[in-house]
Amino acid sequence: MTTTLLSTAGELHARARTGRRAVVMTMGALHEGHATLIRTARAIAGPDGEVVVTVFVNPLQFGAGEDLDRYPRTLDADVKLAGESGADVVFAPAVDEVYPGGEPQVRITAGPMGERLEGASRPGHFDGMLTVVAKLLHLTRPDVALYGQKDAQQLALIRRMVRDLNFGVEIVGVPTVREEDGLALSSRNRYLSPAERRTALALSGALFAGQDRHAAQEALRARAREVPATRARAEALSAIGESRAAADAHAVATAVPGSPAAVRAAARQVLDEAARLDPPLVLDYLALVDPSDFTEIGDDFTGEAVLAVAARVGTTRLIDNVPLTFGAAS
Repeated sequence: MTTTLLSTAGELHARARTGRRAVVMTMGALHEGHATLIRTARAIAGPDGEVVVTVFVNPLQFGAGEDLDRYPRTLDADVKLAGESGADVVFAPAVDEVYPGGEPQVRITAGPMGERLEGASRPGHFDGMLTVVAKLLHLTRPDVALYGQKDAQQLALIRRMVRDLNFGVEIVGVPTVREEDGLALSSRNRYLSPAERRTALALSGALFAGQDRHAAQEALRARAREVPATRARAEALSAIGESRAAADAHAVATAVPGSPAAVRAAARQVLDEAARLDPPLVLDYLALVDPSDFTEIGDDFTGEAVLAVAARVGTTRLIDNVPLTFGAAS
C-alpha cells in the first residue's frame, strides 16, 4: 500500500477521516516488534480506518550519558516497513514541531510509580516519556493508540495518565515479540556483539525460568486442592514431576505453593550465572511487581503480576518482562 510521509501536524489534520484512527508511537529503527503493533493497529482500524505511525526520537527521554546521539535513525527503512505492515501515514516531525518553544516548561509528571524500577535507574525518563506521549496524542488525535508490553512500566503509566487526565483515547497493549532465541526484540539489540548477545539471552532465560517455576507451583496449587488425602496428594505431586516436594507430603500440605519468592529465586539463579560469563551480565534490577503501581508483591499476593528485569551487557542496557497470574484457579 502507499504510505504517506508527513512532518507537520497541520498536514496530518488536513487529511480526511472516515473511520477510526489508530496510532503506533515509535522512536524509529523499526523492527518486527513494531510491525506487529502496526498490523494489530490495521486490524483494529479496519479497511475504512487509518493507521498512523509516529517516528520521533524524544530528547526528553534520554538522561545524561545515555545514547541519544547514537540512537539509530533509519527513516527510509522505517517508512518502507511501516507501509508493508499496513500503515497509511508515517508522521515524522522535527523536534521544533513537537517542542516549538524549545524544551517545554510544563511537563507531565509520572508520580511515585514513575520513580520505581526504570524510573529509579533513569531519573526523569518517565516524565519525558509521558510528556511526549501526551503531545503526540494531541497532535495525532487518535481513537486508539497501541504500545508494546515489553515496556510494561511505560504501558502502565500511559494507561494511568489517560485515565487520570481523561484523555479520550483507547490504549491497547500488544504482547512482546521475541526473536527465535527468545531475546525480546529491541532497537538496541543491534548494538550487541555476538558474545554480548549470548550473555543477553540470560534476561529472557531468567524470565522463562521464573515463569516455569510459577506454572509448576500453580499446577501444584490446583492438584493440592483436588486431592485431600496426604498419601494421594504426595502421589499426585510426584506425578507432575515435583518428587522432592512429594517426599514430604506434610510440608507440601502446609506450604503456600504459589510463592513469589520461589519465582524470584528461579530467575535470580539464571542471572547470577550470567554475571560470571564473559562478557558478564550486570544486573540493574529483578522485580516481581503489581502492575497497578509497580510495587513488589508479597507471598500472599493473588492476581496479575509482572516479572521484570533490566541489565547491561557491555554498553547496552536491555529490559524484558513476562506477565504472571497468581492464584488463577482460586
